[in-house]
Amino acid sequence: MTAANEPLLTVEGLKVYFPAKGRAWVKAVDGVSFSVRKGETFSIVGESGSGKTTAGKAVLRVLSPTDGRIIYNGRDIARARARKIRGIRRELQLIFQDPYSSLDPRQSVFSILKEAIRGDGRRRTRGEIRRMADELLALVGLDPNMGGRYPHEMSGGQRQRLGIARALACGPKLIVCDEPVSALDVSIQAQIINLFVELQKKLGLTYIFVSHDLAVVRHIADRIGVMYLGHLVEVMDADEIYRGSLHPYTRALLSAVPIPVVGAVKNRILLTGDVPSPVNPRAGCRFHPRCPYSQAQCETEEPALRPYEGESIACHLAEQVPAWQWDRGRNG
Repeated sequence: MTAANEPLLTVEGLKVYFPAKGRAWVKAVDGVSFSVRKGETFSIVGESGSGKTTAGKAVLRVLSPTDGRIIYNGRDIARARARKIRGIRRELQLIFQDPYSSLDPRQSVFSILKEAIRGDGRRRTRGEIRRMADELLALVGLDPNMGGRYPHEMSGGQRQRLGIARALACGPKLIVCDEPVSALDVSIQAQIINLFVELQKKLGLTYIFVSHDLAVVRHIADRIGVMYLGHLVEVMDADEIYRGSLHPYTRALLSAVPIPVVGAVKNRILLTGDVPSPVNPRAGCRFHPRCPYSQAQCETEEPALRPYEGESIACHLAEQVPAWQWDRGRNG
């Protein structure tokens, strides 16, 4: 069991490579390490192609890691066979990005939940399953009378609530939320984020919340890890990242937030150049081709993620922040 002061999940040196043409490999996740404490929300953010979704799915063993350790509740599950971790499979759940394609259109709401409820192998009567399904629907803010409906008869927000209910049917402790509101209207996004917060308080859930949108993440995250081209480049408390991020890539992401954020970068930072290929990334810091502060060291030596001023940052220039004229109090 996990002690109160120990993380529920620890990821060490996680790598996920996919074969490309010839003998090349796509290094989608390349040596990522982080931990998640019980009851907290750890958000992984970054641009499309940064590896954030791949990292989240590897944690659940939806994707097989190439290397590294995934220690859940004190047990390394990175290479354990399915039969060896069958007992904890239901504790690790995934909520998908697209509520339109993640639900079987041929199944009714009740059928979808019944399948999840019966996944633990316990024998239950139809009445017991019906009662549990109704409780799950009520828990996520849906009318229990919707059990006979099909996904195409529901709105996007209702479908995502159903997807959440399906995950909760398994009695999870850790849920990876893969861009769970990106396909929804802005007004519905707020409702779903509030639902995640309420469920976490009520059920003691732990989240890994994957997103590209810092405006969304700020409402739910306790800590934020910023990914770029398969690497974590910065990890810090959510409040601190908005008051004074250090990494130039994080600052560029914050500058793109379309709503006012107290302490956020005031001026838009436009990055030049394209994201390098994950098949054959350049030597040195992977961000250096687009970084306005890049120096000779950045082009040859890859920075490690290391503690600095209460956070973790992978940047050679962290100690030279005054030279960048970055005021952490005003951030711009």
